[in-house]
Amino acid sequence: MTFLSSQLSLSTSSSSSSMLFRNLLTTTCLQGYFFSHHQRKLLSINRKPILKKPSFTRPIHSYRVLSMADKQTISPPAQSHTNRLALEHSPYLLQHAHNPVNWYPWGEEAFEEAKKRDIPIFLSIGYSTCHWCHVMEVESFEDEQVAKLLNDWFVSIKVDREERPDVDKVYMTYVQALYGGGGWPLSCFLSPDLKPLMGGTYFPPEDNFGRPGFKTILRKVKEAWESKREVLVNSGAFAIEQMSEALSASASSSKLTSDVAQNALRLCAEQLSQRYDSKLGGFGSAPKFPRPVEIQLMLYQAKNLEEAGKLNESKKHLKMVYFTLQSMAKGGIHDHVGGGFHRYSVDDYWHVPHFEKMLYDQGQLVNVYLDAFTFTKDAFYSNVARDILDYLRRDMIGPEGEIYSAEDADSAESEGATRKKEGAFYVWTSKEVESIIGEYANLFKEHYYIKPSGNCDLSKMSDPHKEFKGLNVLIERSDASAMASKFGMSKNEYFDVLGACRKKLFDVRSKRPRPHLDDKVIVSWNGLVISSFARASKILMGEPEGTQFSFPVVGCNPEEYLEVASKAASFIKRQLYDDQTKRLQHSFRKGPSKAPGFLDDYAFLIQGLLDLYEFGGGTNWLSWAIELQDIQASDLSFSLLYTCSTIFVCYCLTLLCELRYQDELFLDHEGGGYFNTTGEDSSVLLRVKEDHDGAEPSGNSVSIINLVRLSSMVASSKSEKFRRNAEHVLAVFEKRLKDMAMAVPLMCCAADMLSVPSRKQVVLAGPKPSLEFHNMISASHASYYPNKTVIHVDLTNKEDREFWEKNNENIAQMAKGSPAADKVVAFVCQNFTCSAPVSDPEALRTLLDPKPSRK
Repeated sequence: MTFLSSQLSLSTSSSSSSMLFRNLLTTTCLQGYFFSHHQRKLLSINRKPILKKPSFTRPIHSYRVLSMADKQTISPPAQSHTNRLALEHSPYLLQHAHNPVNWYPWGEEAFEEAKKRDIPIFLSIGYSTCHWCHVMEVESFEDEQVAKLLNDWFVSIKVDREERPDVDKVYMTYVQALYGGGGWPLSCFLSPDLKPLMGGTYFPPEDNFGRPGFKTILRKVKEAWESKREVLVNSGAFAIEQMSEALSASASSSKLTSDVAQNALRLCAEQLSQRYDSKLGGFGSAPKFPRPVEIQLMLYQAKNLEEAGKLNESKKHLKMVYFTLQSMAKGGIHDHVGGGFHRYSVDDYWHVPHFEKMLYDQGQLVNVYLDAFTFTKDAFYSNVARDILDYLRRDMIGPEGEIYSAEDADSAESEGATRKKEGAFYVWTSKEVESIIGEYANLFKEHYYIKPSGNCDLSKMSDPHKEFKGLNVLIERSDASAMASKFGMSKNEYFDVLGACRKKLFDVRSKRPRPHLDDKVIVSWNGLVISSFARASKILMGEPEGTQFSFPVVGCNPEEYLEVASKAASFIKRQLYDDQTKRLQHSFRKGPSKAPGFLDDYAFLIQGLLDLYEFGGGTNWLSWAIELQDIQASDLSFSLLYTCSTIFVCYCLTLLCELRYQDELFLDHEGGGYFNTTGEDSSVLLRVKEDHDGAEPSGNSVSIINLVRLSSMVASSKSEKFRRNAEHVLAVFEKRLKDMAMAVPLMCCAADMLSVPSRKQVVLAGPKPSLEFHNMISASHASYYPNKTVIHVDLTNKEDREFWEKNNENIAQMAKGSPAADKVVAFVCQNFTCSAPVSDPEALRTLLDPKPSRK
């Protein structure tokens, strides 16, 4: 959930829209609703100014949620209404299946109904773990009077933004560009041909504080449609035209200007440094989101500075990263009892969170904590990475290895309750802690700042409406070494006690009504987590000997993580990939969704598959990554037609037309850059070339890095093609890299990565799987070096041998020339020169990183 400011002040007139759309705004986290001055005039809504600046505080309401998708023991009352959403698979749509609103899913039936009745569409977009979506449902969509207005005057469509990010992108961009912010629930009014008329986010049901309520807005929109339709429709059409022009820019050149890459990286690091909170960690003020792409950039730049001999500057960047990661891990945004991270904190202290847990956060956060560990060899960071991964294994993975999407912020306070409250599953009273923990209660309470009056008092923003009075969100504010000394324990003994106490709380918490689990499987988010599990499987083998773990970390053999990654990838290939058409579907719940795969699905999955291969998986994953990225239809045409009999020639030709991959589906071959959609769905009015690296990285940023990595694996013309495409994609976003580098931190890294004259290659040759192979591949990944590719070849394996003979004969020949066929040896190559082969893991570590750890 995000929430929006109620500040309004922009215009939808043609004269101002052009200027607005040249500089489209990225998603902010504010609460409220938006109408432009022009639209308020059309609607005759009088509005008093109530805020001078956006307000980020948010009330945390108690409310009922009647959810078909909820797996809790709350018994819903008999349902008096059922609408078309009851036939859908999305948990979010199912939550609204028994509203009195006559909801339609996004599709032709709804569009035709609006055209037939000649009335506007009310579009509501959200997701199943969104707090304010639940609030608006209970306040408005379950209200019979509101439902009658919607049913009489509008065709109402409900969209799960996680299932249809393409639809969400169109109307969220509209709201952001014209009104200065956006978030969920997204509420938009459309013409029957789907052009936006006006919109906002959460609307309260009744007029209040001089602001119009939802019922008033519905009446005013109906009146405007009847009396000022032409103005509204023309405004919406113009908005779409302007957005289309602004969001599908083309490059005038096929390459970046020479100095842009380095300047963008430096500029982004400088801008982040200026926003750094030296007291509490993070880059910016409340609400504080864990934006892993910012950490990635700072680590990447620190490595560059170190290699340039600018050690003091490098240490400054690392200090910011380490303190931020430590502050997040010690804060309430981190679930100390069950593992994993919540969405964001409402205060500067990383303390009181919005309690939902999103899969894309977990995958990215694992990777930045792993990166910090490779820099420092400090088990603090590896422990946090394990904490997240063990949470995912315990609570978020299905029976076939699929990884679920999210857990809700809200849950019932007790069994049988019909009301839910945000954070109920996670918070504690002081008396509860005392009764559960017993002997060590005082130690635990002091360590986690637990107070009889409640501890949500660090900031006025933490609990402005006193919803958490008497309740505690665990936060570490005491130094562990000092506390251990105070209680007469060694540090390890102290951590063991804390772990045992957390386990007691966990056992009690497990008996509480759980938050709703969104068990939808999204390809892109699974790709991010496949990457983190794969990387952890080898990086964590470098933990110091004797490293101890305490609950909620299980402390498993890291090799188990590689199996988790493989199972998740196998599920996607089995359930969401068509071997004939070579296309992905976007998501799965009780079957594949209707939505096709989007750019992020391909890009993030390819990234995950490359990591799965580089960190020890089979060549089959690398083959699939290349296939998803770009296999020329012409490469397949002859072999396919050759196998076809005359009877099936027409079928085979049809199949060839369907054989399209990421570069065929999304790449703008002439203008450069990747669109977020294929453009085949006429109901989606925009094809966007997304660049913003926000809560999730952009598909374009990830794709550039994928292309760079792939180009270092394959040979000759294919390698050159991958690099050309990467250069062309970057050229599209040159202005963004120059003017707003901080908005695209991962793209800044990608630009620098592409500018590196020669990427380092580590080639391992020898039998796998074996302990020797695992030790050598772990040594290959022991140090932080993002401009490195790890290739492993086992010539006794037919699949390996045939793959490298086909895709890179030089690699195959290097493996054949290995001095010892029964041993795993490593060659480190750069600038067309390779080191002498080494077979000792420690020698390989030293060869790749001769410097000591940087704590």
